[in-house]
Amino acid sequence: MSERSAAPGGLALIESLVNTLDMETGADSLDTPEGRERLGVPEAGLADARELRESLRAVLLAHAGHPPHRAVTPLGTLLARAPLYVAVDERDGAARLAPADAGPLLSRVAAAVAEALVAGTWTRLKACQAQTCHWAYYDRSPAGRGRWCSMQVCGAREKMRRYRTKGA
Repeated sequence: MSERSAAPGGLALIESLVNTLDMETGADSLDTPEGRERLGVPEAGLADARELRESLRAVLLAHAGHPPHRAVTPLGTLLARAPLYVAVDERDGAARLAPADAGPLLSRVAAAVAEALVAGTWTRLKACQAQTCHWAYYDRSPAGRGRWCSMQVCGAREKMRRYRTKGA
């Protein structure tokens, strides 16, 4: 949907997961082997990946000041199942949070959220306000008040809706 560039760091993984579902068409790339492979989701983990995706979408909507799109498992409940540890590089002493189990998608998402919290970028990842979209995007606006994944598509549609409502 969006022409925006990918979110920075680990947020790109979260953005990519949320954007596996096109709300307007219903197309879900997790339905394809290629889509699952791209995110490292085994077919047996499909239900968990979808649950995680919609919990993330609800949080990204909240980042943009919008109510959840539907009832979901709270993201904190899901992330509590993915413990992290502090990994320290013996050569240079650099430290980072790492998933206790590097394989599962949930652990990688937990590490990405932790990285974004430390960097101060977590709340810049948002979901589009448009009901038929809810596409994840990284808000690079100076004030951090972006509302749509694309001003040219979703923003323009909303402005046209408001214009028509005022004219009626």
